[in-house]
Amino acid sequence: MTDRDTFLKEFRGETLGTVSAQSSADELFQNQTIRPVLKLQNDLFIAAFANYVNKNKADFYSYSVEKKLQTIENSIQKDIKFRNSLKGMVMALFTVEEYNTYIQNSSSLNKRMMNLLIERLKSQVQLFEAEMN
Repeated sequence: MTDRDTFLKEFRGETLGTVSAQSSADELFQNQTIRPVLKLQNDLFIAAFANYVNKNKADFYSYSVEKKLQTIENSIQKDIKFRNSLKGMVMALFTVEEYNTYIQNSSSLNKRMMNLLIERLKSQVQLFEAEMN
């Protein structure tokens, strides 16, 4: 294993979520790679989303909580440029081996990655009131 790969795995920390003998390959990748990266990059995702709404959704901070949640979901699902930027923030912390696994089933893994990220941002929606106003 290269120095970079060793560093990344140690830096990201442990597997998050349940891994069992019945876990699918995608589920293993999600819990061993994607979840730790999302946790590590959390502050960056919050900053990126805050920047996104400041540039694209000027009235976001006046929305109801329900509309904010919907905006988070729609922004990530429908704005391909923004979604690709977020994917890059995750993929940058893959090892070469993880990247090779990822490209074998990137469509399914991208869906998992973006769904987890949407839920992560939604669960922290209160930060888009306190920090930004």
